[in-house]
Amino acid sequence: MVEEVQSGLNRKSRVVTQGDRRAPNRSMLRAVGFTDEDFDKPIIGVANGQSDITPCNAGLGKLAEVAIAEIRAAGGMPQMFGTITISDGISMGTEGMKCSLVSREVIADSIEAVCRGANMDAVICVGGCDKNMPGALIAMARLDIPSIFVYGGTIKPGHLDGQDLTIVSAFEAVGQFSSGAITRDELISIEKNACPGFGSCGGMYTANTMSSAIEALGMSLPYSSTMASEDKEKELNTRQSALALFPLLEKNITPKKILTRDAFENAIAVVMAVGGSTNAVLHLLAIAHYMDLGLTIDDFETIRKKVPHFCDLKPSGKFVTVDLHHAGGIPQVMKMLLNQGLLYGDCLTVTGKTVAENLENIPSNPQPDQQVIWPVEKPISPQGHLVILKGNLSPEGSVAKVSGIKTRRMEGPARVFNSEEECLEAIINDQIQEGDMLIIRYEGPKGGPGMREMLAPTSALVGKGLGEKVGLITDGRFSGGTHGLVVGHVAPEAQVGGMLGLVEEGDTIVIDIEQHTLEVHLTDDVIRKRKELWKPTAIKYKRGVLAKYARLVSSASIGAVTDK
Repeated sequence: MVEEVQSGLNRKSRVVTQGDRRAPNRSMLRAVGFTDEDFDKPIIGVANGQSDITPCNAGLGKLAEVAIAEIRAAGGMPQMFGTITISDGISMGTEGMKCSLVSREVIADSIEAVCRGANMDAVICVGGCDKNMPGALIAMARLDIPSIFVYGGTIKPGHLDGQDLTIVSAFEAVGQFSSGAITRDELISIEKNACPGFGSCGGMYTANTMSSAIEALGMSLPYSSTMASEDKEKELNTRQSALALFPLLEKNITPKKILTRDAFENAIAVVMAVGGSTNAVLHLLAIAHYMDLGLTIDDFETIRKKVPHFCDLKPSGKFVTVDLHHAGGIPQVMKMLLNQGLLYGDCLTVTGKTVAENLENIPSNPQPDQQVIWPVEKPISPQGHLVILKGNLSPEGSVAKVSGIKTRRMEGPARVFNSEEECLEAIINDQIQEGDMLIIRYEGPKGGPGMREMLAPTSALVGKGLGEKVGLITDGRFSGGTHGLVVGHVAPEAQVGGMLGLVEEGDTIVIDIEQHTLEVHLTDDVIRKRKELWKPTAIKYKRGVLAKYARLVSSASIGAVTDK
């Protein structure tokens, strides 16, 4: 048997190195096209996220086929297998959204299981929707074989009456319609024009945030994270990605050599600079967990204080991700951060080069005729936009996204809801007033289960003109498209006895961005008495994937991983 330490193209799969004892295994492979010569080639897994369920993944099969052709032509033996997706945009606001975060674990487990079971020498993962990316990176971290990620690409903006539209435009239009600001015909027109083709949601929402973070981590090729799904350059990028695997094999460059502590700090810095999704906190913590790097939620706050937010992107800004691509993409953002001493340039990447080497020929500043990337010296905000709040409501931490928010402190009476649906109904029926502090609880990783995103209620609030006039606090998550005075990932969650489960209607809640605090004004004696009376709600799922997830999942403060 080839020893585990053997590297490079001579490190052949164990399926082909054990002589006659493995003849049945080779026979199975001959049935899917292997010839005598193919058993001497590196076996490369192609994890294909193709799915007609969502536009994010609808074009991935074509990219997987491009990767297969390139691997075969370069002397590898590609083996394609499928993995799943859940569309956040389609399941949003429904019971189906409970499966979204769960799908991250299913994706990671499926890629890991196939690559281990088939003794793959390397893997290329092709993904599009929100959880494809962290799921793939978790699997790569566990496997530690030469790996590269290919993003399926972003959707191009929709257009209506001279305005760019995204999927968030449709969610906010629901609130506008219910408040009487637009007609039903206008609502339907926005719905019909928001998503014009294939690709992941077009603003700096979760998919594009995670693709950007993966590029910053060094696990995908430069520029790949902001390309449009339907543009020809995405196919070219896939070809280049497939070819990039071979030097990784030759030099035995695995994720462990790329996914270092410094690389994660680079990714966090890029997320802050571009105004990325709160979900980046959850997913980067989860990926780092498998590298044993000691990354914590507090590290996001440390980096936030040093890194300015200087990309004007939706949901709080003006532009979509294809605009960022045309302005120079993530390499331009990273070069500006590197010049400011805010990036580690010596981190290794899948190009075989360091970050600094990749950025050597990138201009120090973007072209002056673009408006997406602002000067670092005159940023949108001098500090990052993802604030970690702690206090008696969230002793383990919670996450607030403050880009574009003028209200930095709010105090008001709690309006308590035990599900997203209850809260949305109250908003739509005009039962929420300016100054209210909405509590949506039992939507955490265990309590949901599945930690749903709250885009429907937050979009309804924005649509009704209440985006900065009420606070919203939840142990669930937020879509990357959410904006407003919102705090999510509250930990410990209500289901495990967190303070959120003890809040009662009318309690005084304080969100203080400047002080980084999230508090409920209750005496220790009142808290003690409420704890004595509190009982967890029954988890409605007794069997199946959601029941297993609820039993296994950890706190959001450490990434909601399932094997802690």
